[in-house]
Amino acid sequence: MLDTYITIVMYFLAFGLVGWALSLYLKNVTHVDSMWALFPLLGSVVCIQKFPLNSIELIFSFFIILWSLRLFLYLTKRNWGKQEDKRYQVIRQNNEPFFKYKSLYIIFWLQAMMASVLMISIIPIYTDNLSINPLSIIGISIAFFGLAYEAIADWQLSRFLKNNKNQVMDQGLWYHSRHPNYFGEFLVWWGIYLISFNGLYSFTILSPLLMSLLLFKVSGAELLESTIVSRRPGYEKYIQDTSMFFPWFKKK
Repeated sequence: MLDTYITIVMYFLAFGLVGWALSLYLKNVTHVDSMWALFPLLGSVVCIQKFPLNSIELIFSFFIILWSLRLFLYLTKRNWGKQEDKRYQVIRQNNEPFFKYKSLYIIFWLQAMMASVLMISIIPIYTDNLSINPLSIIGISIAFFGLAYEAIADWQLSRFLKNNKNQVMDQGLWYHSRHPNYFGEFLVWWGIYLISFNGLYSFTILSPLLMSLLLFKVSGAELLESTIVSRRPGYEKYIQDTSMFFPWFKKK
């Protein structure tokens, strides 16, 4: 497993280097969001080339292709032709001068290394010749449900924002959670962990724990909401009435 992991890390760093070179041309680093969706697919392709596939590995490979391509296409379409995302504008301002050089390691290689941690729960699916069992069936079900939940939430939001700029989306899945897309992503990675769990590698739990941290504290819900209140009238009341992450009933 270790040699496979090292190979994947090298590929990820090389991919990050390509993304950084593109950012020098574009003078914009936002495309790293789209790259994030491709890291797990790239890592899985490395594994597929090295190991024969059984039934559970075929199912997972199909899943990771769906997950990666959906997220890549969604993020690329959302960001295409727009100025640099506000998150990265702040990072750029805080790291001048020479941000265009610093961005190699504080944006692109940082993403590559975080994606490398996520691969900790993916690699055993390919290397350990796992068989289908009740736990893996539960994991597959949770992962596919999370993917569908996230995709529906993203579709509902993009459709709403077409005619409701700067308004609060509180319909559909967004009625019960302020970030249902993040909740779907949360389910995806805990589902993957259950698929890969075989009792041999307790450290594989680092993968869903990292994703949970990112979604809750680092680049997800809290970071997004730190600026959204000033941009969208009514969002403060939405915060008061609606669960931040896990779907729940409206607060009275």
